[in-house]
Amino acid sequence: MAAIPSRTLEAWLDYLERIHPVGIDLGLDRVAEVARRMGLLANRLAPRVITVAGTNGKGSTVAMIEALARAHGLTTAAYTSPHLLRYNERLRLDGAEADDATLIAGFEAVEAARLADEPVSLTYFEAGTLAALWAIARHSPELAVLEVGLGGRLDAVNVIDADVAVITTIALDHAAFLGTDLAGIGREKAGIMRAGSPAILGSGELPDSVRQCAEACGAPILALGQEFRWQAGAPDRFRWQGTVDDDASPSLEDLPDPGLPLDNAATALQALAAAGIALDEVSCRLALRELRVPGRMQWLGQWCLDVGHNPHAAGYLAERLSTQPCRGRTWVLLGMLADKDADGVIEALATVADGWVAVTLAGERARAAADLAGRIEDQGGRVAYQAESPEAGAEWLSGRLAPDDRVLVCGSFFMVAAILAWKQAQSAWLGQEGK
Repeated sequence: MAAIPSRTLEAWLDYLERIHPVGIDLGLDRVAEVARRMGLLANRLAPRVITVAGTNGKGSTVAMIEALARAHGLTTAAYTSPHLLRYNERLRLDGAEADDATLIAGFEAVEAARLADEPVSLTYFEAGTLAALWAIARHSPELAVLEVGLGGRLDAVNVIDADVAVITTIALDHAAFLGTDLAGIGREKAGIMRAGSPAILGSGELPDSVRQCAEACGAPILALGQEFRWQAGAPDRFRWQGTVDDDASPSLEDLPDPGLPLDNAATALQALAAAGIALDEVSCRLALRELRVPGRMQWLGQWCLDVGHNPHAAGYLAERLSTQPCRGRTWVLLGMLADKDADGVIEALATVADGWVAVTLAGERARAAADLAGRIEDQGGRVAYQAESPEAGAEWLSGRLAPDDRVLVCGSFFMVAAILAWKQAQSAWLGQEGK
């Protein structure tokens, strides 16, 4: 086999995007073969592995599990996707983003393994997942938290057996790959479950197929509203009660609301308890109080950024904003991909939107601002501006905001990433002007 060429991280990512004929190619045979060659299947990835699947809430649940574990003194690794600004965001080791050298070494290990013997073709996501798993194995954390990419059963992350499997929510998304049957989607997500390992069901509205899969494979079920629950307490506080192996029911009082779905917070706590971690009330309070997850109800001044891009996520955003009265207008800066349910998202956000700015995203899957604007107006919304890019929409809107107005930026990871970068550039420019 020829020597693996030296590449920068950016060059590796560009190379990986070009070597497989399609971007998404569900199935475990190819990725499992390369994982076997890399030695990833011969030993446990970590003493505890928690895998998180679902339609919405995966990223925030992973972040909460990680933060809570670190507050309890555990060493951790967390793998998530997609990223917002830097690929390095996808892998965190003890809370810090992986550096370029770690990721490059992982890609080199993947490339050497996939070209050994009979070459194996991998997608960008599959190669990235294997590189992350390789880095995690070498970091030797006490807890690894893995976020499933798209499905579950056939997702590259599922080559690793989970000690605790978490299903957050089930809703319609990625219909081209997962279909529109919620029961079928539930079965795909439930494919991360393993016999004898706890299955945490983090929503009270999961299709019956999820529980049926857990029962069929012999995974003990811990369900929200049954084996664990949360209750609202004082303003911005909640109480959690869960279940552990000995059928004890630990409870935690006066926990701070992390500004994320409390269903997910309760699920994160139960996942750690199921993994054998004795939860300390003080440590949990500290972790939840200090937690910040980029792109999830992230406030930057008057701007709220959230990657929600389907009706279920949009409904949560509208609910959260409705509990935070605004003296001025609420603007929605919306950009979406063509394969997403724009009508459902618009309907969910219409209850809080006073005005809309529709934008066009770049790329083959983009939906034009004019298309979005037409759909908004068909539902009775007022579109103040149509922009050719997220940045153009933000520039137009920023010059017209009243002091008491607020802006919700949502509809896509690409949308939030663009506005985050725009905000950073704006701050840098203002910093230079002040010198």
